Order: sequence, then C-alpha cells, then structure tokens
Amino acid sequence: MWNNVRQLNLAASMLYALAAGVLVACAALWMIGRPMFTLRAIEIDGDVAHINVPTVRASLAGHLQGNFFTDNLDVARVAFESMPWVRRAGVRRVWPDQLAVTLEEYKPVATWGNDQLVSAEGELFTANQGELDQDDLPALSGPEGSAKDVLAKYYEFMHWFAPIGVKPVEVTLSPRYAWSVKFSDGMSVELGRERDEETLMKRSNRLVSAWSEVTHRWGEQIESVDLRYPNGFAVQVAGVRFIPDQAGGASKK
Repeated sequence: MWNNVRQLNLAASMLYALAAGVLVACAALWMIGRPMFTLRAIEIDGDVAHINVPTVRASLAGHLQGNFFTDNLDVARVAFESMPWVRRAGVRRVWPDQLAVTLEEYKPVATWGNDQLVSAEGELFTANQGELDQDDLPALSGPEGSAKDVLAKYYEFMHWFAPIGVKPVEVTLSPRYAWSVKFSDGMSVELGRERDEETLMKRSNRLVSAWSEVTHRWGEQIESVDLRYPNGFAVQVAGVRFIPDQAGGASKK
C-alpha cells in the first residue's frame, strides 16, 4: 500500500474528509449552543377565548428545555394540550428564537357531572364551568365511556320531541342503561332500556302522537310520563297518576 500512490491519495482524501466532517460537526455544535438561539418568545394564536395568554407563557416557560434547535416540540405540544380548554395544539419553530403555537379549544355543548364538560365531538374535558359563555347548556350523565352515546341521544330526543314544543335540558343514562329525560317545561320522561335501534323512537312517538289528547284531558302541567309500558304510558299530573289503556281510556292510580 505504501508504494501505491493511488491508494495513498485515496486514504489521504478520506482522512481529510473525516477531519472536515469533524470540524463541521464541532462548528455546528458550537453554533447551536450560542445564546442567540435560546428560546425567548412564545407566540400563541388560534382559539384563546378561555385562555390567559400571558399566564400560559409564564407557566410553560419551565417546561421548555433546550433552544431553537434542541427543544422537543412533542413535549411542548403535550404541555399545551394538558391545559384546561385546549383540545389540540400545533407547535412550530420560528427563526431564530421563538415558538409559534396554534391552539384549538374544546367547544362545549353540555355539562357532565359536577366538573366536566362535553365537547361537540362527544369528548369529556375538565374545565371551570364558571367560565362558560352560556349558562343554559344541557346536563348529561351516564356510565364511564358513554358520553358520545348520551350526546347523540340528546340530539335525537331534541328532534323527536320538537313537535310538542319542549327541549331536553337533562339526559341521563343509568348504570343499568335505562334512559330518562327532563324537558324545558319541567316534565320528566322515563324511556327505559334500549332493546333495539327503534325502541326509544317508538316510545317517544307514542307520547308525541297522543300529546294533543293528553293535554286536552289533563292540561299541560304534566309532571312525568313513564313510557316503559308495552302499549301505553303512565302520566302523572299534580300527584295523580293516569295510565291510558289501549282503547283510549285512562285508569287512575
């Protein structure tokens, strides 16, 4: 090899290239560590109706490690998404010393229990209910993991009972998976368990179809209705309970 000029030149070229690579890497590391790349600003935009931007910047400063080149954007994103009201966060670098964050807030459509809210996508999230822009959200509740189903059923009840001029304000799915609804006029309706896809719709239609007759006979101050009967329903008015029979009459209990 030592007598082969071509091989010696090749080996020398490789050593030069390796040395140049090491020098470039060292220069890059030196440059990356310069103070000019220390993160100095976090720009936040997007949905910030329920977010105090200065407070967020101050609280998240300690979660950011490294600088413009070395900060882990996934860690920063998780930190933002752990805040109340934040559904999704997008984080990107802005040369030479900033992070730009775009936030998407949850859009609450109902309350869930005492301290949670339901988003338009049926997701549960924890936030201060006192920060709500509206105070007339329906109250939903149900077993763990049922929020999306309960929200979907809320919209179905709204549609089914719209012809009689009432709107659901509370929808409850019991631990035994029985449905009950309270309406804007104070009336409570027990619908029972869902046997198939049409069970609740048929029971709801039974009351809606008979509503004119019900209110004609017993007035509009209906306290509660039990729709769990096979062919009829029970109506309670001011402490008196009536059960319509199949022939159109009513028995008093």
